[in-house]
Amino acid sequence: MEVIADLHIHSRHSRATSGKLSIENLEKYARIKGVNLLGTGDFQHPEWRKEIDEKLIEDDKGILRTANGFTFLLQTEISLMYSQGGKRRAIHLVVFSPSKKVADKITDFLKSKGRIDYDGRPIFGIPCPDFVKSLKEIDDKIEIIPAHCMTPWFGLFGSKSGFDSLKECFQDQTDKIYAVESGLSADPEMLWKFEEIASGKINVVSFSDAHSFWPWRIGREATIFEIPELTYDNIIKAIRTGQGLKSTIETPPEYGKYHWDGHRKCNFSCSPEKTKELKGICPVCGKPLTIGVDYRVEEISKYPKGFRPETAKSFYKLLPLHEIISLAVGVSMQSKKVWGIYDPFIKEFGNEFNILLKLPKEKLLVHIDEKIVSLILKNREGKIQIKAGFDGEYGVALLGEKQSTLS
Repeated sequence: MEVIADLHIHSRHSRATSGKLSIENLEKYARIKGVNLLGTGDFQHPEWRKEIDEKLIEDDKGILRTANGFTFLLQTEISLMYSQGGKRRAIHLVVFSPSKKVADKITDFLKSKGRIDYDGRPIFGIPCPDFVKSLKEIDDKIEIIPAHCMTPWFGLFGSKSGFDSLKECFQDQTDKIYAVESGLSADPEMLWKFEEIASGKINVVSFSDAHSFWPWRIGREATIFEIPELTYDNIIKAIRTGQGLKSTIETPPEYGKYHWDGHRKCNFSCSPEKTKELKGICPVCGKPLTIGVDYRVEEISKYPKGFRPETAKSFYKLLPLHEIISLAVGVSMQSKKVWGIYDPFIKEFGNEFNILLKLPKEKLLVHIDEKIVSLILKNREGKIQIKAGFDGEYGVALLGEKQSTLS
């Protein structure tokens, strides 16, 4: 069976998230998107855990279901901040639990290290090796994945507080890490140039890190599994071995908030080549630029651009359908006009991924304006121009004089 999974989301109890995030809204819009397995987000947060227990029924195979049968997997994100090698480290990790019983043990461990009720993504001063060792002592089925691994401030390989390798970060616990999350500002092709990923020992997965339930957030990045049955063990086996990990869905890396170098306050951004010319200094304010993902990838790569390991999985680069419609009609994505076009498409074709990935041009043209169909096909081929994001600003998709952003 094919499973399109978005296993990195947040609840409304996390900072900077929608106050209307609920199990019901997550299910509704995941179905509209075409995602059929979601992470729960924030399972250790006491209020969100109550909602999980009230609305999701756990089976004996590690999968939780709503009354309507939509599936979830227990998941959270933890922020670790500490010092190593004389440098501040700040790493976000996605954590999966095989059951509520194990999630309770993880929660008890976290409570022994600090508060868990103030934010759905709590912060602890635990070094990564110690964190992994402690969780694996609870249960080896717990999965730990470095989140958005390239982002400057909280990525494993980030330019501001990260490491040059998994080994440097996880030390004697490196063999317990099986995958990294690409994040919005990077894609698998960029990560294949890293020695540890090129070796085939580390897989690349992609999830949205969604802070709201809208279809331009949920599933904007996802992983497609091909497994015999939907169980926690089968999902984890695919992540650890690559067997059953079919492909990933990525936004174009330029669309992410940290792809290029720059300063948001100065409204200045530039390519890695220009950054080198500028010696890393902003020409507007004279302070060091925030170094983005594109620069950082080249800085730590072991292989040239275009290198593809034998174990590499296929991937798609897609803008959300709201963005495509917005480009075509020249209004913001959240406008009534865009929703008025989007909703009939979903009613006709079932879900967004059917439209973005699967349906042939001939079928689309029966119900969709030719201009929008043309953009859908360009989107599949990665041919929509994007002005790269930088220093916390999303990238901008361009169409002649028209443009739109994911706000």
